[in-house]
Amino acid sequence: MKKTLAVFATLVLSWSANAGYYYANQTEQCMNHGQPMAMNNQQVLQWKVSEPNGFLSRGYVQGTVDADFADLTGHHHFSIRIGPGPNDRVEVIYQLNFGMMPEPTIGSQVIACGDFINSFSQSGGYPPSPDGAIIHWVHKNPSGPHDSGFVILNGVLYGNGNGQ
Repeated sequence: MKKTLAVFATLVLSWSANAGYYYANQTEQCMNHGQPMAMNNQQVLQWKVSEPNGFLSRGYVQGTVDADFADLTGHHHFSIRIGPGPNDRVEVIYQLNFGMMPEPTIGSQVIACGDFINSFSQSGGYPPSPDGAIIHWVHKNPSGPHDSGFVILNGVLYGNGNGQ
Protein backbone atom coordinates (compact mmCIF):
# COMPACT_ATOMS: atom_id res chain seq x y z
CA MET A 1 0.00 0.00 0.00
CA LYS A 2 2.81 2.44 0.89
CA LYS A 3 4.55 1.72 -2.42
CA THR A 4 1.29 2.32 -4.32
CA LEU A 5 0.79 5.67 -2.57
CA ALA A 6 4.38 6.68 -3.29
CA VAL A 7 3.99 5.83 -6.99
CA PHE A 8 0.67 7.73 -7.13
CA ALA A 9 2.22 10.77 -5.42
CA THR A 10 5.14 10.69 -7.84
CA LEU A 11 2.80 10.51 -10.83
CA VAL A 12 0.66 13.39 -9.56
CA LEU A 13 3.75 15.48 -8.79
CA SER A 14 5.22 14.74 -12.23
CA TRP A 15 1.98 15.65 -13.98
CA SER A 16 1.67 18.89 -12.06
CA ALA A 17 5.32 19.83 -12.58
CA ASN A 18 4.93 19.33 -16.33
CA ALA A 19 1.92 21.65 -16.27
CA GLY A 20 4.15 24.35 -14.80
CA TYR A 21 3.36 24.03 -11.13
CA TYR A 22 3.24 21.71 -8.15
CA TYR A 23 2.37 22.01 -4.52
CA ALA A 24 5.47 23.24 -2.74
CA ASN A 25 6.56 21.98 0.64
CA GLN A 26 9.22 24.71 0.87
CA THR A 27 12.00 22.39 -0.25
CA GLU A 28 12.57 24.53 -3.34
CA GLN A 29 16.01 26.14 -3.15
CA CYS A 30 16.77 29.62 -4.41
CA MET A 31 20.19 29.57 -6.01
CA ASN A 32 22.75 32.34 -6.40
CA HIS A 33 25.67 31.44 -8.70
CA GLY A 34 24.84 27.76 -8.11
CA GLN A 35 24.79 28.06 -4.30
CA PRO A 36 21.66 27.89 -2.12
CA MET A 37 20.78 31.22 -0.54
CA ALA A 38 18.71 32.32 2.44
CA MET A 39 15.75 34.66 2.21
CA ASN A 40 16.95 38.23 2.08
CA ASN A 41 13.96 40.55 2.57
CA GLN A 42 16.00 42.94 4.73
CA GLN A 43 18.91 43.03 2.27
CA VAL A 44 16.52 43.76 -0.61
CA LEU A 45 14.96 46.64 1.35
CA GLN A 46 18.45 48.01 2.06
CA TRP A 47 19.41 47.80 -1.63
CA LYS A 48 16.27 49.77 -2.54
CA VAL A 49 17.54 52.79 -0.60
CA SER A 50 21.31 52.43 -0.92
CA GLU A 51 22.02 51.27 -4.48
CA PRO A 52 21.72 53.11 -7.83
CA ASN A 53 19.00 52.60 -10.42
CA GLY A 54 19.76 49.42 -12.37
CA PHE A 55 21.57 47.73 -9.48
CA LEU A 56 21.30 43.95 -9.99
CA SER A 57 21.61 41.14 -7.46
CA ARG A 58 19.73 38.04 -6.41
CA GLY A 59 16.50 38.35 -4.43
CA TYR A 60 14.73 35.68 -2.39
CA VAL A 61 11.78 37.29 -0.65
CA GLN A 62 8.57 36.39 1.11
CA GLY A 63 5.56 38.64 1.45
CA THR A 64 1.92 39.38 0.77
CA VAL A 65 0.40 40.64 -2.48
CA ASP A 66 -0.83 44.21 -1.97
CA ALA A 67 -1.36 45.37 -5.59
CA ASP A 68 -1.84 43.87 -9.03
CA PHE A 69 -0.62 45.80 -12.07
CA ALA A 70 -1.72 45.59 -15.71
CA ASP A 71 -0.52 42.65 -17.80
CA LEU A 72 2.24 43.87 -20.09
CA THR A 73 3.14 41.50 -22.94
CA GLY A 74 2.36 38.16 -21.30
CA HIS A 75 3.62 38.91 -17.80
CA HIS A 76 1.91 39.07 -14.42
CA HIS A 77 3.04 42.22 -12.59
CA PHE A 78 2.18 42.42 -8.91
CA SER A 79 3.46 44.07 -5.77
CA ILE A 80 4.39 42.21 -2.60
CA ARG A 81 4.91 43.77 0.81
CA ILE A 82 8.12 42.35 2.30
CA GLY A 83 8.47 44.58 5.37
CA PRO A 84 6.43 46.70 7.79
CA GLY A 85 7.07 50.13 6.20
CA PRO A 86 4.85 51.84 3.63
CA ASN A 87 7.54 51.52 0.90
CA ASP A 88 8.67 48.00 1.82
CA ARG A 89 7.40 46.54 -1.45
CA VAL A 90 8.86 45.04 -4.63
CA GLU A 91 7.21 44.34 -7.95
CA VAL A 92 7.35 40.71 -9.06
CA ILE A 93 7.27 40.15 -12.83
CA TYR A 94 6.29 36.63 -13.88
CA GLN A 95 6.58 35.59 -17.54
CA LEU A 96 3.63 33.38 -18.49
CA ASN A 97 5.68 31.53 -21.15
CA PHE A 98 7.14 29.48 -18.29
CA GLY A 99 3.81 28.07 -17.12
CA MET A 100 0.43 29.53 -16.39
CA MET A 101 -0.12 31.09 -13.00
CA PRO A 102 -3.42 32.42 -11.68
CA GLU A 103 -3.76 36.17 -11.33
CA PRO A 104 -2.42 37.00 -7.84
CA THR A 105 -5.02 38.48 -5.52
CA ILE A 106 -4.58 40.97 -2.68
CA GLY A 107 -3.57 39.10 0.45
CA SER A 108 -2.06 36.10 -1.36
CA GLN A 109 1.13 34.74 0.21
CA VAL A 110 4.17 34.83 -2.09
CA ILE A 111 7.73 33.59 -2.09
CA ALA A 112 9.77 34.82 -5.05
CA CYS A 113 13.28 33.86 -6.14
CA GLY A 114 14.88 35.76 -9.01
CA ASP A 115 16.89 38.76 -10.08
CA PHE A 116 16.45 41.89 -7.99
CA ILE A 117 16.84 45.18 -9.90
CA ASN A 118 16.44 48.71 -8.57
CA SER A 119 14.00 50.39 -10.91
CA PHE A 120 13.10 53.84 -9.64
CA SER A 121 13.71 55.66 -12.92
CA GLN A 122 13.65 54.90 -16.64
CA SER A 123 16.33 52.44 -17.72
CA GLY A 124 16.80 51.95 -21.45
CA GLY A 125 13.37 51.09 -22.82
CA TYR A 126 12.02 50.02 -19.43
CA PRO A 127 9.82 52.33 -17.36
CA PRO A 128 10.39 52.59 -13.61
CA SER A 129 8.56 50.17 -11.35
CA PRO A 130 5.68 51.55 -9.26
CA ASP A 131 7.53 49.97 -6.29
CA GLY A 132 10.98 51.29 -7.24
CA ALA A 133 12.40 47.76 -7.52
CA ILE A 134 11.57 44.49 -9.26
CA ILE A 135 12.21 40.80 -8.96
CA HIS A 136 12.12 39.06 -12.31
CA TRP A 137 13.53 35.91 -13.94
CA VAL A 138 11.26 34.04 -11.52
CA HIS A 139 11.19 31.00 -13.76
CA LYS A 140 13.24 28.09 -14.99
CA ASN A 141 16.27 29.01 -17.09
CA PRO A 142 15.80 27.34 -20.49
CA SER A 143 19.55 27.49 -21.27
CA GLY A 144 22.84 29.03 -20.25
CA PRO A 145 24.51 29.66 -16.92
CA HIS A 146 21.83 31.93 -15.37
CA ASP A 147 20.27 30.56 -12.15
CA SER A 148 16.61 29.59 -12.40
CA GLY A 149 13.99 31.27 -10.25
CA PHE A 150 10.43 30.58 -9.17
CA VAL A 151 7.30 31.95 -7.53
CA ILE A 152 5.36 30.16 -4.82
CA LEU A 153 1.85 31.62 -4.70
CA ASN A 154 -0.31 30.39 -1.81
CA GLY A 155 1.82 27.25 -1.48
CA VAL A 156 1.88 26.36 -5.19
CA LEU A 157 5.15 26.53 -7.13
CA TYR A 158 5.18 28.25 -10.54
CA GLY A 159 7.91 28.91 -13.08
CA ASN A 160 9.31 25.44 -13.69
CA GLY A 161 6.94 24.61 -16.53
CA ASN A 162 7.35 24.56 -20.25
CA GLY A 163 4.70 27.13 -21.05
CA GLN A 164 1.77 24.76 -21.51
